[in-house]
Amino acid sequence: MRRADRLFQIVQHLRGGRLVTAANLSEWLEVSERTIYRDIVDLQTNGVPIDGERGVGYIMRGGFDLPPLMFTKEELVSLVAGARFIGTWGGMSMSRAAEEALAKIEAVLPEHERHRLSQVEIHAPGFSMTREERKRLDALQQAIEEHAVVSIAYGDKKQQRTNRTIRPLALWYWGKVWTVLAWCELRSAFRVFRTDRIQKMRCTGTVFTTEKGKTIADFYIEMEEDGFSPSSIGF
Repeated sequence: MRRADRLFQIVQHLRGGRLVTAANLSEWLEVSERTIYRDIVDLQTNGVPIDGERGVGYIMRGGFDLPPLMFTKEELVSLVAGARFIGTWGGMSMSRAAEEALAKIEAVLPEHERHRLSQVEIHAPGFSMTREERKRLDALQQAIEEHAVVSIAYGDKKQQRTNRTIRPLALWYWGKVWTVLAWCELRSAFRVFRTDRIQKMRCTGTVFTTEKGKTIADFYIEMEEDGFSPSSIGF
């Protein structure tokens, strides 16, 4: 959890007008009590009316409320356009998360600004994305987050099929085409695979650890030294 989110959650938890201990907060937020003590001091320093002390507990005086969430017109346009893009071109879980994020933003916007969301006329029709492709994106994203080794059957631009074992590192979108950057165990090198050419995939159950020469940072160094273009992956 980001620190800003944790501070917000602490304020929300103290709204009830009851005494809350640092131990309760640390267990709820899954951080140390020392972290809670530091966060409470920061909140008090910034004007949040929290009373209490270590070993006793904390309570927030009534009448305090967080300022309404404010965005510029340009920020709202970017948020809505980005959410709509992911909603139609991203994975299934990405799409749901984008819709939920917009709903949360709308819920905390001042009344006079909520109408701006529906007035953004930027759309991203996703008629060419199949359900299977979107589910595959979700699976790859999860594998990236979990450092999971994945086995794929891949067809290149000549429709020649190979079986690869890869360490997925990142998803890239090129405009109608998603690719997964990975370390390929077969080639012992970085490779970029078009996700729409992955015919089958499964997680092997193996988790890979960070190894020098096989990280995304290493790929960027290699890319700068050797050059990289979409033509190198068959666009």
